[in-house]
Amino acid sequence: MKITKKNGNVVLFDDEKVARSILNANAAIAPEKLSEKEAAAIADEVFLRLAGANEIITTQDIRDCVNAVLLEKGLLLTARQYMEYKK
Repeated sequence: MKITKKNGNVVLFDDEKVARSILNANAAIAPEKLSEKEAAAIADEVFLRLAGANEIITTQDIRDCVNAVLLEKGLLLTARQYMEYKK
């Protein structure tokens, strides 16, 4: 799956980068500590959800999907921090 970045470059989806972003956002949230394995599982779920959408997606599509998955898993504080982190 390909991603159109904000600067217009097209790159391949990197689930490790998504997992790192989730962990970075989560680092500031004391009661919702995620392990690397949990963040990787969320990144995998994001990939699976977006894989069927379009051949090329945007970084905003990824942010929206990560936020939705975090909210569905009850990780409200992490979701809020993620959206602030990714601004």
